Amino acid sequence: MKSLHLAGLRLLASACAVASVLSVATAAQAAGYPDRPITLIVSAAPGGTTDIAARLLAQPLGQALHQTVVVENRPGASGGIASQMVARAKPDGYTLLLQYSGFQVITPTLTPTLTADPIKDFAPVANVISAPQLVVVRSTLPIHSMKELVDYAKANPGKLNYASSGNGSLQQVSTELLNQMAGTQITHIPYKGTGPALADLLGGSVDMTITTPPPLLGQVSAGKLNALAVTGKTRLPSLPNVPTAAEAGYPDLIVSSWFAVYAPAHTPAEVVTKLAGEIERITKTEEFRKKAAEQGAEADFMGPEQLGNYTKSELERYKTVIQAAHITAN
Repeated sequence: MKSLHLAGLRLLASACAVASVLSVATAAQAAGYPDRPITLIVSAAPGGTTDIAARLLAQPLGQALHQTVVVENRPGASGGIASQMVARAKPDGYTLLLQYSGFQVITPTLTPTLTADPIKDFAPVANVISAPQLVVVRSTLPIHSMKELVDYAKANPGKLNYASSGNGSLQQVSTELLNQMAGTQITHIPYKGTGPALADLLGGSVDMTITTPPPLLGQVSAGKLNALAVTGKTRLPSLPNVPTAAEAGYPDLIVSSWFAVYAPAHTPAEVVTKLAGEIERITKTEEFRKKAAEQGAEADFMGPEQLGNYTKSELERYKTVIQAAHITAN
């Protein structure tokens, strides 16, 4: 019995020694990080807001870390190709994901087999930018406020319809959230992208949409669309007279596209902290804020803990909306 006890103590001591060595090695690795280029995987094709967010960040982050940050576009499978690639990467801080919120918190509910687990497979690093949505209707409708929209929809159940860029898109989920909050029955008309959806909205084939401001602002200024509310926390400087959804009576209609950096799960905390610190400094510079505003977005930093909690809450929030509205990917 005594020999078994001694053997157990030796095994425990050996395990502690191994753990100590690994801890020292991890700390040493983090202290020298980065000593080679970093790859920032983007879940969308070049030209979109996700890609723009990555390129806004890559150059100043590379300068801050004294290493090159290479942007690599891996579109497809509603973000699934990029997310799986990063989730399977070595957790050393040299392969990161710049992810669009819809892909991180909507795709996993709609098509869980296409993507990595948004919580278990990633270490949240930092949110970079966010872009609110804008609720608009075609100007030929007698609707100029959220109250008038809801009153009209209730008085004409099933008559109003809305355009989205496709099934399972943030536009669809946002409008179904409004349906659920307001008790309306505005019908979904999916399109293959925002461009065709906007064309039919302007042509009068559909009645409304909720999407990011940039493609809408010119049409609002021209009087072709009526802007009813902004789904962000503050009014848009470009549309100062358009209230927020909260001001219009819908405080829970806070919907933004957000673009965040994630690392593979088990990336050393020291590496995550270093990355988050540099990203925070970058997003708070006037130059970065100005460039984000030019894209109809705003610099919106969240650190690892806050981003992790936000990812979880958004995942559950949209899961509830998707299930209640019976939204499918097809």
